[in-house]
Order: sequence, then C-alpha cells, then structure tokens
Amino acid sequence: MEPIHFNANAAPTIGIEIELGLVDAETMALSSSIEQVLERVPPAVAGNIKPELMQSYVEINTGVCHTVDEAQEDLREKLVALEQVTDSLGLRLYWSATHPFSHWQDQQISPSERYHRLVDMLQDMARQLVCFGLHVHVGVDSGDKAVMICDRIMRHLPLLLALSSNSPWWEGRVSGLRSHRAKIMEGLPTAGLPPLMRNWSEYIWLVRHLIETGFIDSIREIWWDVRPHHNFGTVEVRMCDVPGNLEDSLALAALVQCLVKALSDEIDRGTYQHDCHPMMVRQNKWRASRYGLDALLIDPLTFEPQSVQRITENLVQRLRPIAEELQCSHWLDRSIKLSQGPGWADRQLAALHQAASPADVVRQFTAESRISPAPARSTTP
Repeated sequence: MEPIHFNANAAPTIGIEIELGLVDAETMALSSSIEQVLERVPPAVAGNIKPELMQSYVEINTGVCHTVDEAQEDLREKLVALEQVTDSLGLRLYWSATHPFSHWQDQQISPSERYHRLVDMLQDMARQLVCFGLHVHVGVDSGDKAVMICDRIMRHLPLLLALSSNSPWWEGRVSGLRSHRAKIMEGLPTAGLPPLMRNWSEYIWLVRHLIETGFIDSIREIWWDVRPHHNFGTVEVRMCDVPGNLEDSLALAALVQCLVKALSDEIDRGTYQHDCHPMMVRQNKWRASRYGLDALLIDPLTFEPQSVQRITENLVQRLRPIAEELQCSHWLDRSIKLSQGPGWADRQLAALHQAASPADVVRQFTAESRISPAPARSTTP
C-alpha cells in the first residue's frame, strides 16, 4: 500500500459538494438520466458536474474557494449551466435529500466498474443509497490537526443535521423522521459517526488495517459523517442533508467553515479537549434525525436539553469574530434564520397536505429552488 500523505493547506479554504435528484419534468419521478446530462454539460464546467452511484442524481462541486461568497459565484455558474442542460432534456433538479415516491429498486447503477463493485460488495445497502447530501471541505494545515478536528467537531454534528434535515419520506411514505437519509447512510459499514482517533498515525493505521483485511478496497470507501481528506488537505463534513435551496446550503457551509477554523485555532492555542461521550453524540444525532428543528439536543457539558434555535444562536455568537475574519458574517447569521424554521422537511410535509399529489410537492420545490428563470411552457397543442 502506497504511503498516504496529507496535502496540507495554509488557509481555511472551502469547497462544497451538492447532490441533487434528477426528476422528469412531467411526472416528477426520479429519472436515470445522468449519462444524457453529462453528454451536454459545457466543457468549462464538466469537471465539476459528476455522476454518483445511481443514475438518478448528480453531484456539483466547487473549486477551491477562499470565501463563501466565492463559493456562491462558483456554484451559481455551474447550476445555471446544469439547469440549461436539464431543461433541454425535460428534467428538473430536486433539492431534497430523499424523493417522496420514487423507489430505490427502480434506480439504475451508474456505468462505473467501481460503483458496480461497491454494489456487489454491499448489496441492498448500496442499492438503497438514493439520498442526497451536502458535503463541506475546509482546509487545515496538518493531518494530525485534521484528525483532532474530526474528534472535536463531532459534538456539533447533530446540530448541523437538525438545521439541514430535508428527507421526511422514504419509499412512498412519510417515514416519521425529519432526516431519513441519515438512517440510510448508517446502513453502510463505514459510514455514520467516526471512531475516536488521536492523531494522523492512528487514522492511517486504521485505513491500512481495513484495506489489508479486505474490508474496503480503498480510502474512498470511508464515508463517515466527518473525515480527513488527505488529497485535498481538508476536514470534510458529510453530515448534512442537502437543504431546499442554494442560499441555505451556503449558510450551513459558512457555519462549518467557521467551526473548523475555530477548532483549529483552539488546537494552536493548546486548549484542553473536554470529553464528549460518543453515546451523547449518537443520542443527539437520533434526536436531530427524528425531530429536525424541533429536537432538544443534550448539552455535552451541562447534560441539559436545549433547543436547536438556542444552540445555534449561542454558537453563532461565539463564532462571529471568526466569521468576520473569513468574510462570511452574513452567511453565518443566516443559520440563525434557518434555526427559527420552518425547517425544510416541515415545509415539504406542509406542502404535501396542500397538494393534490406528492408529484405536486416535487414540482413546487423544483420550481422554487431554481437559480435561472424557468423555461417557457410550450403552447403547441
């Protein structure tokens, strides 16, 4: 096995990955159309619009950005180009972490040897991965620090899930969870909350062990809620559902960037690490998945339940000096508005009560989340 080197970043750069469903513009069902989409993507953005495990969703990546404003410009350009492609194919982009009525059994695997190998190994646990997330990378300056931040940020992950929760249904039913995606991801053997690790050496030992014992084929098959990314030199937070629009995705990205920078600064100052029992994080993650913004999360120091809104307000207040340094104060403040609700899962459920069918909910939210103007409807009989 080749040595794994961490490509350190001198600055807390940010990169964002957004996964969106591809739906038919008429039926609003998921459409296995990624190959047709990729054929029409302009060369200027082709390297950042990618297939995923199933052909019914697409991943859009930024380049390496220094501010959230820069990431916004980057994503808007790519999303506008992608919307033009999907419009030409009679498709729409669905900003939701699960689909209300399309079934995972009906989705087609993307034509990739790696993806087919994963499905062969994981069977239905992989075939059920028809769910869409928001991943945020933040640059750090050493592998040891990346591992330490992954440990220290875990207590904040349930808050990020509560704020982003946007998957209230599964297999044609309202599941009772605000984030069903979180439970789907936990079905994978190397997903969910990461194990506690003290330094880069322990992380590399674990990766080597998993590969050498045949449990995984490569480091790319570690899908924890937060993980070090050695190629990019980042901490990658993978906890979030994809929210219902670009602006709230950027607010969450700003919160993640500020959190990683704050923890990095604490490590540089030699701040003592207070223990947070892993079961406490698991308990809070369940509460966030079940109740979304209505969750009462247990404070890991006082053991008292607190509302998502109160936790968000206190955290934003603490992170404001970092946000000013990173030039993302307006985005960080938006996370307070996000915490006040209604959350995206609740908005979709409310729309379902008013709609004639689940397809009408998808139609409404695909229209409201568009970056570019909607295409004109044909008047041809």
